[in-house]
Amino acid sequence: MRRIAIAAALTLGFSATPLLAQAPAQPTPRPAAPASQTPPPARPAAPPTAAPAAPTLPAPVPFPQGAKVGFVNLQAIAQLTADGKAAAAKVTALAQKKQTEGAAKSKTLQDSQQKLQAGGTLLSDTARLQLEKDIERQQIEGQRFEQDAQAELNTLQQELQQEFQRKLMPILEAISKEKGLQVLFSAGDAGVIWIEPGIDITLDAVKRMDAGK
Repeated sequence: MRRIAIAAALTLGFSATPLLAQAPAQPTPRPAAPASQTPPPARPAAPPTAAPAAPTLPAPVPFPQGAKVGFVNLQAIAQLTADGKAAAAKVTALAQKKQTEGAAKSKTLQDSQQKLQAGGTLLSDTARLQLEKDIERQQIEGQRFEQDAQAELNTLQQELQQEFQRKLMPILEAISKEKGLQVLFSAGDAGVIWIEPGIDITLDAVKRMDAGK
C-alpha cells in the first residue's frame, strides 16, 4: 500500500489579540504624596483582529493523467468549508465575549482613577487609601483577566484545529489514493513558486468535506 505524506500546518485563519491592555505608568498629581503611588490610567481594550478573507482559488482544472504529486491549500479549506466557518465563528464569538467583559473591567478601572484624581484634598486619608487599594486590585484583576482570556481563546482554537484536522486528513488521504498520488504537499508550507493547476485538489477536498464523505 502506498504511503501518503501530508506535510502541513493547519490554521483556521483567526488570531486572537490581547483583550485588556494596561497602559504604562503615568504620574498623577496628588497633594503631599509621591505621584508613583497613584496607579496609571486604564487603556480601552483592543478589538480582536478580524479573520482574513478566504483565499482566491483558480477555476477547477482537470487533474493531469499520471501525476504522482498533488498540492492542497489547507487555509482555503478551513475558510471555505462549513466546518471551518463554524470553527472560526466559535473563536470570534468567544473573542467578542471576552472583549465586552474586558471593556467593562477597563471602564470600572477608569472610573476609579477619575474619582481619585477628582477627589483631591476632599477625600480623607482613609478614603484615599481604600480607593488606591481598590484601583490596584482592579489593575491586577484586569491583567489576570487578559491572561486567562487569551489562554481560553488559544485553547479553543487548538481544540477546533485538532478536530478539523481529524475530519480532513482521512479525506485528503482518500482523494490522494484515488488519484494515485505518491505525495501530497501543502501549497502554503512547501515554498511553491508555481504548480500545474490541475494537481491542486483543494476544491475536491472542500466539496467532499462539506458532503460529509
